[in-house]
Amino acid sequence: MPNLSIKDVPENIAEALRQRAERNHRSLQGELMAIIQQAVQESSAGGLPANWNASDGRRGTRTIEQLIEARRGKYPEPIRGVPLAVDIIRADRDSR
Repeated sequence: MPNLSIKDVPENIAEALRQRAERNHRSLQGELMAIIQQAVQESSAGGLPANWNASDGRRGTRTIEQLIEARRGKYPEPIRGVPLAVDIIRADRDSR
């Protein structure tokens, strides 16, 4: 099999690829091969991934402000008696 080599990869990109490989339980070489295989499959399928769904491509037409206003109209008062997200995150962080 032929070998491919990429020189002068910026450290931040190399580190991101190493982390991605770790998340996917692969070696760096295995992760790079998976990325290349996916790119080849997408290009042969007209640029769309095999698992692409037409609904994934939908984009909303409302602005952030309109979304916030709709949310506030539906829930004008904050929910009482539940922990704040910041408190949950802080407790999780402090437990380590």
